[in-house]
Amino acid sequence: MVSIPLRQLAKEADIPIWVVDLRHELTHGKLPPLALCRKGCDVVLDWLRKTYWSRQLGNNLCEESEDEDEEEQEGMEANAELDNDVWEMPNPQHKAREKHQEFHEKVRDVLISYKNEQFRVLQAAQSLSKSREAWSDSSSEVDWILAQIKDLMQENREMVAEVLLHDGFLIPKMECLEMLNIKHEANKEVWHFRIPEALYRFWQPLLSGLLSRSFTQILMEKMFMELKECSDFSELRPQFLIDWIAEMLAGIAKVNTGKKKQQCNKQASRKELFLHKVPLEWLRLTDNCLEAPCWATPHLLQMILTIMTPPMSRSSQKKLLYLTSVYTEGVGPVSSPGTSSDGSEHQIYTIESLQWRARQDNQVKNQGQTVEQQEDVLERDDGIEEVEEEEEEMITEANPLEGLAHSGNMVAIAEKRAALQGSPWQISTEEVRWKDFPLGKLPGQTDDPDGLLLDNYSMMSLLDQPVRDEWKSPNTNSAELNVPVSGGLLWTQNDFHKIKSGLQLF
Repeated sequence: MVSIPLRQLAKEADIPIWVVDLRHELTHGKLPPLALCRKGCDVVLDWLRKTYWSRQLGNNLCEESEDEDEEEQEGMEANAELDNDVWEMPNPQHKAREKHQEFHEKVRDVLISYKNEQFRVLQAAQSLSKSREAWSDSSSEVDWILAQIKDLMQENREMVAEVLLHDGFLIPKMECLEMLNIKHEANKEVWHFRIPEALYRFWQPLLSGLLSRSFTQILMEKMFMELKECSDFSELRPQFLIDWIAEMLAGIAKVNTGKKKQQCNKQASRKELFLHKVPLEWLRLTDNCLEAPCWATPHLLQMILTIMTPPMSRSSQKKLLYLTSVYTEGVGPVSSPGTSSDGSEHQIYTIESLQWRARQDNQVKNQGQTVEQQEDVLERDDGIEEVEEEEEEMITEANPLEGLAHSGNMVAIAEKRAALQGSPWQISTEEVRWKDFPLGKLPGQTDDPDGLLLDNYSMMSLLDQPVRDEWKSPNTNSAELNVPVSGGLLWTQNDFHKIKSGLQLF
């Protein structure tokens, strides 16, 4: 019933410690050098030959071979000692990894002993219902195992939580579910966010003794971290992680709100995981929940927000839950802030949805503008024929590219677009009545001349501007330009100032 480290067993069996370390590296670490692996193989085979094979054969040939190989074995042992010295060089990282692995195996061995004890009770009871009652009543063996785990928790709580979440413990394997007669259900529509009764009773004695304030925080954070790494949510691991998180949150809610006493009268009520109030770091737990998004995140987040102390404001909870439902592409628990129920059929989840909503708004806006323009035309004109002509003119001028397309000028438009590629200018395809704007003015342009500035442009000094030969005047005096005639300019600095001062804005 007591777990013993492999290093201690190796010493008792006369196996070098470095062989145990080599086995740990081969199993859990990086592949050691080939020469070291070969040396370890020779030492282990020699140990088997001396300890078992020679005694089982019991013939003279083996004894003679031992005498002949005695000198060779002395040399191999000397080399093994040298390898031992090399393998156990004072490396801080190697020692820390070795200590980490040794502690990991201790925790795992104790948890395996707990599982074996619970399965022994199941076999002795020969009935799942009787074993549930036996599991609820703590035995001396379970108390002893619980005391061992508590001692290990004093050394490293994070490691205990990490091993608990390995497959085969809190996250059961399929053979464990079959032994407990639990049917696996992967349908989200019938998901109850509760651990099956048999599995809950199986682990309840252990968890109720371990779930202190600090360990509960660590265990739930580890669960969210493990949930974040899951990719296929139809497997056992993510589904049982979600169920354990929901089960623990429900237990905390009962204890913190005092609902535990109200349910004690039920005959089939099961023992709770928590006996006292558990104040946790709720904001940190909320961050962990949001960092592991899945289909169950809105439900888990709502449970956290309900228990959180001090509570978050109702408006903040509503907005956070809505954003979470949008991000996880689920049905929002609440309606979108500031929207009516009419728009629930077209919830904005993607960029395509935003573009669709913008097109719908533009169509409504254009229809409103068309109605206003028609009313203005009706007020100004008395004849129906003039109104019809105005409407026809609006339709034909609404999309000038369409008229060009029918006239066979699409090739010209494509050439113009290709010529303007990379330029800040482009051919307009908007429905604009260009006759309403004066020449040189764009729709939406203000009277501020800064509106004509481009976002991207290059500067060129006056002296660098090219001058064609026909622009040069033979009567130009180089003294006026202050530059040689060969590099003459079209304008002087004074001419530019005169032009700027004489500009008039429309």
